[in-house]
Amino acid sequence: MGVERAVSCWYAQRQLVLQRIAQLEATLAQSDTSAEDQSAARTALARAQEELHSLGPCPRPMMG
Repeated sequence: MGVERAVSCWYAQRQLVLQRIAQLEATLAQSDTSAEDQSAARTALARAQEELHSLGPCPRPMMG
């Protein structure tokens, strides 16, 4: 049960970060946002990508 919990927790965290990245990329794609908003979005996007990288691979191979 512990391994399944670790995988489920990792997967949930990964999904949240991926959703945040998609939202920030959509914000950057909008041409009507101000330069300050785009700068803040770029910074947040870099942090989110770093967070995704720090999560690393799945703790155990997911059963298929």
